[in-house]
Amino acid sequence: MNNIIESLMNRKSIRVFKKKEISKENKEIILKSATAAPTAGNQQLYTILDITDQGLKDKLAVTCDNQPFIATAPMVLVFCADVKKWYDAFIEANAKPRQPGVGDLLLAVSDANIAAQNAVVAAESLMIGSCYIGDIMENREEHKRLLNLPDWVFPAAMLVLGYPTQQQIERQKPQRVDMPYIVHENGYQQLKGKQLREMFDNKTGSKSYEEWMQAFCKRKYNSDFSQEMSRSVKGYLSEYLKNMQ
Repeated sequence: MNNIIESLMNRKSIRVFKKKEISKENKEIILKSATAAPTAGNQQLYTILDITDQGLKDKLAVTCDNQPFIATAPMVLVFCADVKKWYDAFIEANAKPRQPGVGDLLLAVSDANIAAQNAVVAAESLMIGSCYIGDIMENREEHKRLLNLPDWVFPAAMLVLGYPTQQQIERQKPQRVDMPYIVHENGYQQLKGKQLREMFDNKTGSKSYEEWMQAFCKRKYNSDFSQEMSRSVKGYLSEYLKNMQ
């Protein structure tokens, strides 16, 4: 197993960081790696917000589902799916562009998340841990204000990065679902009954499938933050739909 594959296999989310700054050189390596990521048509349909203001970090720690470790992270990046700058460039050239649509949004979200994952891999190679914060998609009105986001710019992902504590290094990585339940050959195959139960055998522990799944559904899928995310993302989508009647 080479070093890159080993790093991908071992990487886990880090939520407790040492009080150690990330050097300017390492920060630049992480950002350059992000911008070298694969991108649709070489358009780089994203903008990366480098959050350096401590007051803003403190606010994001609250608005992103009250997670204090966000405020203590040495490096915080918001990856925005950005259709606006290309639209503005087309207008500048009198190219008469159509209004951005949801297809443009989804393509830009893919670009942004690929760039974010490049940053994760680069950071890991430098012994710098990271954690994705999906909650940046929540609280649309507040995050648009805090981050000065115009229409057609969507905060697809947030990354917090820093040097992990020893406890975080030693913490076991959560077990993933076995590949046969994830990789389908040539077409989608719906999992049913016994297959669904077997898929989660390594997660339920001493609980029954019903007990574990009902608790997870309540804690995650039916949670207030999950419903807020859907409400907020619906608002972003409306920006792309409002001129497509």
